[in-house]
Amino acid sequence: MDQATTTPDGRFSYLAAGAPDSTPVVFLHGVGGGARLWTNQLRSFAPRFRAIALDLPGYGGSQPLPETSMRTYAEAVAAFVAALGLSEPVLVGHSIGGMIVQTYMAEALGPVRAAVLAQTTPAFGGKDPRWAEEFVAARLGPLDRGETMQSLAPTIAASLLGEDPHPGAFELAKASAAAVPEETWRASVLALVGFDQRAALARIAVPTLAVAGSKDGNAPAPTVAKMAEKIPGAEYVCLDGIGHLAFAEAPDAFDAAVLDFLSRRL
Repeated sequence: MDQATTTPDGRFSYLAAGAPDSTPVVFLHGVGGGARLWTNQLRSFAPRFRAIALDLPGYGGSQPLPETSMRTYAEAVAAFVAALGLSEPVLVGHSIGGMIVQTYMAEALGPVRAAVLAQTTPAFGGKDPRWAEEFVAARLGPLDRGETMQSLAPTIAASLLGEDPHPGAFELAKASAAAVPEETWRASVLALVGFDQRAALARIAVPTLAVAGSKDGNAPAPTVAKMAEKIPGAEYVCLDGIGHLAFAEAPDAFDAAVLDFLSRRL
């Protein structure tokens, strides 16, 4: 689990734990993340599942995309699923990872048995276009002014966590953000612009769990709840007092919610 594995074509790096013949659960991180952010989940899911944490293109040892968009990210996930021969994976996507899962399902890019949309939204921004402009400016502006991912990492990590995170969560989030190449960060942030899968929610036909954090300012709980209401048969869980990085900030509560869902719906 501690050592990253690379697909035979060298395109993707990932971490895995659990029996190879168990039901696969593929974890997809957010903009400032990486496969290692899912360390707790690899440990807790391994007894019952084949837990796989993917470094999205441009992160970790995964090759960057020639052109980065939500569609090309989703196509890359489909290519990874095919490379590993996963016939019925559960896809767990956090933040932009959840948007990628939505795109993957909306475009029917590959197999999926169930989905967990963790602290994500079906569209980027609200009705006011200034919100999206301010979001992008806040995340790219410091780099334009000479900051680096290493110097910004503490601020990025702090913005993702609530007031009382799990021990080690801040250091893990900071190390993950610092390791993101600047060009990957820029490409991922810009890939958010224009994302809108609201019309596709009603067509999701697999068991789906939406997870929110009550203190999450990036994917507010009411928005996540509204998304869940539009997905046929979806379940919704809100973790009280938790910020945007629930799976690292409160791994026990996050894992319990997801494992309970999977035990009942698979």
